[in-house]
Amino acid sequence: MLKNLHLIILCLSLLSGVATASQAHEQHNEHTKRVNEVLDSLHDAASKAQKERYLALFTANGVFMGTDDWERWSRPIELDAYVSERFKDGTGWTYQAVERQLNFTEDGNTAWFDEITESKKWGRFRGTGVLIRTSDTWKIAHYSMSFLVPNAVWEQVSEISNKAYAERDTK
Repeated sequence: MLKNLHLIILCLSLLSGVATASQAHEQHNEHTKRVNEVLDSLHDAASKAQKERYLALFTANGVFMGTDDWERWSRPIELDAYVSERFKDGTGWTYQAVERQLNFTEDGNTAWFDEITESKKWGRFRGTGVLIRTSDTWKIAHYSMSFLVPNAVWEQVSEISNKAYAERDTK
C-alpha cells in the first residue's frame, strides 16, 4: 500500500512538472506573439504616419535612436516633437521587417530583439531594442536603427562617412 502511495505521488509530481513546462511554453509563445505584434505595429504606424498609434507603442520615457550620431529622441519631448513634425503632412517611413530574433528575461517582463528591415527607398537596416511588459501590455523602451553596410564596401562607406562628419564638424 505504501509503495502504491509513493508511486501515485511520483506520477502526480511528474504530471505537475509537465503541466508547468507546458504552461511556461504557452506563456513564452504568447509573449513572442505580443512582442512581434508591437514591433510590426510600430512599422505599420510609421508607414501610415499615424502619430498617436506610433507613440503609444513606446514607454513614457522611451527612446528612439536613428542612424546619425545626433539622432537620439526620447519621450515625451524630443521623440513626440520629431514624430509630430515628420508625420504632419501624412508621410511617414516604410520599413518591412524581414528577419527578427527575440529574447526574454526569465521573469518574462523584458524582451530584447534585433531585426533586419528593408526600405524600398533606402535598403537594409538593423533595428535593435528593448520592450517592457506591464500587466499584459508590451511597450518599446528603446529602439535603435542602424544602416547595414556589406563588408565588401565598408572601406568606401567609412571614407564617405568620415568625410561628411569632418565637413560638418568644421562648420
